[in-house]
Amino acid sequence: HLSPLLRSHHKIMPRASTQSNSGGDRHQHQGLRFLKQHGQHILKNPLVIQNIIEKAAIKPTDTVLEIGPGTGNMTVQLLKKAKKVIAVEIDPRMVVELQKRVQGMPELEKKLQIIHGDILKVKLPFFHLCIANVPYQISSGIVFKLLAHRPAFRCSFLMFQREFAMRLIAQPGTPFYCRLSANTQLLAKCDHIMKVHKNSFRPPPKVDSSIVRLEPFHPPPPVNFTEWDGLSKVVFGRKNKKMRGMFTSKKTIESFVANYKTYCALKNEKMNPEFEQNPTEWMKKTVEEVLQKTELSEMRAKAISNHDLLKLLANFNTAGIHFTA
Repeated sequence: HLSPLLRSHHKIMPRASTQSNSGGDRHQHQGLRFLKQHGQHILKNPLVIQNIIEKAAIKPTDTVLEIGPGTGNMTVQLLKKAKKVIAVEIDPRMVVELQKRVQGMPELEKKLQIIHGDILKVKLPFFHLCIANVPYQISSGIVFKLLAHRPAFRCSFLMFQREFAMRLIAQPGTPFYCRLSANTQLLAKCDHIMKVHKNSFRPPPKVDSSIVRLEPFHPPPPVNFTEWDGLSKVVFGRKNKKMRGMFTSKKTIESFVANYKTYCALKNEKMNPEFEQNPTEWMKKTVEEVLQKTELSEMRAKAISNHDLLKLLANFNTAGIHFTA
């Protein structure tokens, strides 16, 4: 169940690329005001739109989910290729604009389903592909909502603030590598498709964007996501610190002791006799043994791979140490 990752990353926001909702928070074009609190930056560059359509390789049998269709520049092109387009839009004014866009075009109109609501709250129907110009302030929440969706989709092409995109695709040992990178790449193959200049949008955001392709792994990895999330939270808490320093700190050992007691009580299992005599000493010794066995004591979080994290989690679990999100 992926809800722990969805909850934890819902609060990981990319740095704001727009002004606050006071003073200059609205741009106007042809009588329609774009609201920055909804992250409304309409993609207007037809070459970028065409590039996305081509990269997506949409089949005539595909149902496409579009998040934040805005005035429908992308939507119309999707409707020409797909069997059906499901457009999720939070702004009622944009819903009206979208309906106007396909009026008088029955072949396109009958293929369009509009869901008026918040993408993070609505229940998503089945879809093959997702294409989205993602509102910057809810980027993490959308990524993990999509990756938690079942049945899993084939792939998605998502437009993000460039720095956020770089974090998604970052590899161990590179500057942008972080917990977001590890958690996303546990669940999906992540590829950078293209950079998009800020002037391709109306109104232009303060920074450039990038399109990232996410392809969920089928089947998803056989891992307890609550435990994985708890482990990654410890590992990436201070990513320049060595594993031994992080895992043997007083605060971490205390949390492990509390988790161990809770786990044994819930599972109705007997606690280790050595633990009962001296919980802190036993826990610290056990943690150090796991780190030595996995040869990760001197590794820093910024360089640790998902393969190493999975190995670490498996060895901690075998030793009786469990994690909570």
